[in-house]
Amino acid sequence: MSSKVMSALIALGVVVLVAANSLFMVTELERGVQLRFGQITNDNLQPGLHVKVPFIDKVRIFDGRLQPLDVPQARFLTLEQKAVVVDAYIKWQIQDVEKFYKATNGELYRVSQLLTQRADSRLRNSFGGLTLNEVVSGRRDQMMEDITSGLNAVALKELGVSVRDVRVKKIDLPDDVSDSVFKRMASEREKEAQEYRSKGKEMGKAIRANADRERRVILADAYRRAEITRGEGDAESASIYAGAYKKDAEFYSFYRSLQAYKSSFNSPSDVMLLEPDSDFFRYLKTPTGK
Repeated sequence: MSSKVMSALIALGVVVLVAANSLFMVTELERGVQLRFGQITNDNLQPGLHVKVPFIDKVRIFDGRLQPLDVPQARFLTLEQKAVVVDAYIKWQIQDVEKFYKATNGELYRVSQLLTQRADSRLRNSFGGLTLNEVVSGRRDQMMEDITSGLNAVALKELGVSVRDVRVKKIDLPDDVSDSVFKRMASEREKEAQEYRSKGKEMGKAIRANADRERRVILADAYRRAEITRGEGDAESASIYAGAYKKDAEFYSFYRSLQAYKSSFNSPSDVMLLEPDSDFFRYLKTPTGK
């Protein structure tokens, strides 16, 4: 290989090396600063292709997306001095790259440490001003919004990051008090259940007594109406019989005699002792009954 070719290859290599150290890319998911001898020359690199002085300028690139941070579990006291174990998390994002770099030197563990300390202090103060019932259900959402707002203001001022959200994942009672609390809760629930049972029995007795009274009233009214209807039917029946008798008394007597014969001799074993000239046999002796 000739010296010219070797020189050309060396020159090409130098150009590639200089270009590789002169050009850099920042994506839309990243934030960065450009440094020269440790001093910031560009405090907010925008997404795209950039040029720097090779071997002199340095670039620090950071993740510009939302970052989750788990806050270690801590024990806090509520307003009534009841201990609770709180597990929370923080979501934060770089807002001011220059301030972020100056405050943390770009080290994420320092951000985590500082945010955890600030969050722990605010959670402790907030839980100390609320009762256990308010913490668990009543005012927790409002408390989280207040903590997020306050922590965001401090984080922007000190670290150049914005706190998007602070949330409690879990609230537990300490092991040394959970058993006694659960027993007390069970006792209170049993007492409440007993009260409901007593009220239910009392209401049941009243309902049954009222139902029995209404039943007696309904039966008495039904019996009264039945007797009235039966009496009206009997009266109407007697009136019909009387009217029929008046129309043909002789036929009516004959018909009644036939009914009497039928009833008296209903069975072959029936026996009746009467005098021969009894009125019972008058229609057997003569059709006219005379």
